[in-house]
Amino acid sequence: MTAARRLKASLKGWGGVGAMGVACALTAAFVLVPLREVPLTDTAATAGSGASRGAYARAEECTDPEKQSPAPSGAESGTTIAAIKKRGHLVVGVDQNSYRWGYRDPNSEDDKADLEGFDIDLAHRIADEILGDREDNIRFRAVPTNQRVPAIRDEQVDMVVRTMTISCSRLKEVAFSAPYFRTGQQVLAPKSSTIEGYDETLAEKKICTATGSTALDTLEADKEDGDLVSSAVISPPVPNQLDCLVRLQLGEVDAVVTDGALAASQAAQDPTVELKGEPFTTEYYGVAMKKEATDLVRRVNQVLEDYRASGWNDSYDKWLAPTLGEDPSTSRPPPPEYK
Repeated sequence: MTAARRLKASLKGWGGVGAMGVACALTAAFVLVPLREVPLTDTAATAGSGASRGAYARAEECTDPEKQSPAPSGAESGTTIAAIKKRGHLVVGVDQNSYRWGYRDPNSEDDKADLEGFDIDLAHRIADEILGDREDNIRFRAVPTNQRVPAIRDEQVDMVVRTMTISCSRLKEVAFSAPYFRTGQQVLAPKSSTIEGYDETLAEKKICTATGSTALDTLEADKEDGDLVSSAVISPPVPNQLDCLVRLQLGEVDAVVTDGALAASQAAQDPTVELKGEPFTTEYYGVAMKKEATDLVRRVNQVLEDYRASGWNDSYDKWLAPTLGEDPSTSRPPPPEYK
C-alpha cells in the first residue's frame, strides 16, 4: 500500500482529521492522546478463571442461530454489496489510538501521518477484494470503543474492524465474520506495582476498563459471582481503552484490564508498565457488520479465508511481532466454523 493511497483513505467522524490523536510525553515513550468523543453526525451511505473462559466460548454456547457466521462466498451480488459498489467506497469504523492496531504514527516523516496497523491492513484487504485495488476505495471513521455497535446499527459504517471481540450479547445486535485473531484479557499495571495478575493482589486496587468492552462485562460478572476479589474497585468506565492507560499514568487507577493484544501494545508505548500474570479468558476478534447484511458477511468471510492463507502472517510480522513475539501461533484463530 503506497503512502499516497493511505493519505487518501481519509478519516471522518468523531472529530475527523482536525481532531486526530496527538503524541504526548506523559512518560519516556510516546502515547497517543485519546480522540475526544463527539456524536456521530456525518451519516454514511446506507449499507481469575482459566483461559477456557472467554467471549467466543460463550458465543458458541448461545442458543440463537446467529451465534455462528455464515459460510463464505465469493459472490459479488446482494443488496449490501451492490450499495457499496454503487457508492464506490467502503466505510469502515476503526481505532486511531491503538498502537500497532489502528493508529497514526506521530513520528511519521509525512506531512500527514498514515493511518496504519494490523486492523488497518485487514480493512484495506477487504476493500481491495470487494471494490478492486485502487486508492479511493475506502473511508475510515474513528469509532470509540463504546460506539462500535451503535455505529453499525445506525448505518454510520459498513463494518467495524477494531479489535472487537465476538460475544453473545453483541451477536444479538450485530453480525460477525469468522474470527481473525485470538487473544485473552490480561492485567496491565506499573512495573513497580505489587499486582501480580488477575488474583487477590487486586485487593483494594482501582481497575480501569472501557465502556462497551468485554473486559467490563467480565469484571462485573466476576464481581457478582465472587471470582474477583471483593475489595477490588471497578472504576467508572471510559470511552476508549487508551484513556485507561492515561489514567494509569496519572495515578488515578492502579490497573487496567483489557485484551492482552492491546495491553501489550500499550506496554510498548510506556516502558513503566507491564502485563501482570497470564491471560484469564480466551477471546476472538471478528469483523462486525449489520445483522441483515448477510451477503457482506459471507463476502468478508471469503476474504478472511484468503487472507489467513496469504497476508495475515505478513501483517502480524510487521505490526505485532515486536510486542506479542515472533511466533504467531497463539494469536491465530482456529479453523472457522460456519453455521
